[in-house]
Amino acid sequence: MHKRVSIVGVGMNGFETMTKSAIEAVQKSDVLIGARRMTGLFDELGKPVVISYHPYEIAEFILKCEYENISVLMSGDCGFYSGTQGLIAALGDMECTVYSGISSPVYFCSKLKIPWSDLRFVSLHGRKANIVRLVSSNEKTFFLLGGNYSAADVCRKLCEYGLCGVKVYIGENLNCENERILIGSAEDFKDIETGTLCVMIAENGNFEKGLRSCIPDREFIRGDVPMTKSEVRCAAVSMLEIGSGDVCWDIGSGTGSVSVEMAFRCSDGTVYAVDKNEKAINLTDENRHKFRCDNIETIYDNAENAVENLPAPDCVFVGGSGSSLEKIISAAFGKNPGVKIVITAVSLETLSDSIDILKKYEAETEITQIAVTHTRKIGNHTMMNAENPIFIIRGAMK
Repeated sequence: MHKRVSIVGVGMNGFETMTKSAIEAVQKSDVLIGARRMTGLFDELGKPVVISYHPYEIAEFILKCEYENISVLMSGDCGFYSGTQGLIAALGDMECTVYSGISSPVYFCSKLKIPWSDLRFVSLHGRKANIVRLVSSNEKTFFLLGGNYSAADVCRKLCEYGLCGVKVYIGENLNCENERILIGSAEDFKDIETGTLCVMIAENGNFEKGLRSCIPDREFIRGDVPMTKSEVRCAAVSMLEIGSGDVCWDIGSGTGSVSVEMAFRCSDGTVYAVDKNEKAINLTDENRHKFRCDNIETIYDNAENAVENLPAPDCVFVGGSGSSLEKIISAAFGKNPGVKIVITAVSLETLSDSIDILKKYEAETEITQIAVTHTRKIGNHTMMNAENPIFIIRGAMK
C-alpha cells in the first residue's frame, strides 16, 4: 500500500491560520493524528482521529495502519519549535509532505504592526534558557511560553537583574475568542496571570550592541580576593574559543571577572563558577547580577569536589586550583576529551606543574607570557607601573 503522509501546521486556531493547500490535505485525509487540541479543531469533518504527539508512537501507527491518506497535525508552523523534524526522522524513508501554518510570532507581530524578522527566538515551552542574558544582548527577544515559565516569571527574572524598564508585549490565546494582548514594562507584569497558550516579546532599547572583552577592572565590584586583570582575562578567554552554547568551568572564580566574560560568549550555555572562598562566591554573585549574566551558576566548594559533579565542559579556565590542578584536568578530560583548558600561572612552579600534567594527558600545549605595564601620573610626569608577568598555558587534545 502506498501511503501519503501530510504533516500539517494548523497555525493558531485551525482553518483561519492555515494555508489553502494545508486545508485541502486535511480534508482529503482518511485519518487525523495529533494532540487533542489539534485534532479537536477539525471535529466537524467527522474523520477518524488518533490522539498522540510522540513522534515514534505516531510513526509506529502510520507504518502499521491500513489508512492511505494520513495527516499529522502540528501546532503553529511546522518549522517553529515543532515536533516535525522528530517525526520525519522516525518515519525514515517514507515519503511525506510538510505544510506550514501561521506561526505565533508571525501572527502576533502582525497584530502589533511590527516586523518579526529581527526577533531572537527562544522557546521556554518545557525548556530552560538564559532569559536575562538573551534580553541584554538582543533588541527584541520572542519567548514561546508554557510549561514551567509564565509571562510573570520572565518579567520577575528581568526585574531581578535590573531590567524592569524593558518594554514587554504579551499575547495570550492568540486568534481565539478570548485573545488578549498587553503592552507595558516588565515591572508592570511581574504579577500578571496568564494561560498556558501565551507568547511574549521583550524589547530592550539599551541592549548590548557589541560583545564586550577586556572589561576594565574598575567596572567590577571588588573585594580582597584575587582578580584576573583585564588584559590577561581578555587573552585567556579568547584562547578558549567559547561557543554560544558551550558549558564552561571557571575554577577559582575570585571576583567572577572571567566568569562574566565567559558568560557573554555562551549566551545559550552555562558558566559554572567554583571557589572555596565564600567571599569570592559572594563577589561573583554580585558581579553576575551587575553584568546581567543569569547563565552563571556559583558553586561554593573546593575544586576537587566540585568538578566531580559538574557537567562535561567544553571550556575550562583555571585561575586558582590550590593543590587540585591534576584532579581538575583529569576530570575535565575524563568528561570531554575534546575540552579546551586554559591555566594562568604567576610562579614557575605552577607553570612547570601545568606543563607536566598536560603532557601526561598527551595534550597539545601552548604557552604565552604576558607582561603588562600601565602608566600613572606623578605630579606633572607620566611614569610606567609594571604588573607581575603572567604565564597563560593552553591545553587541548591533538
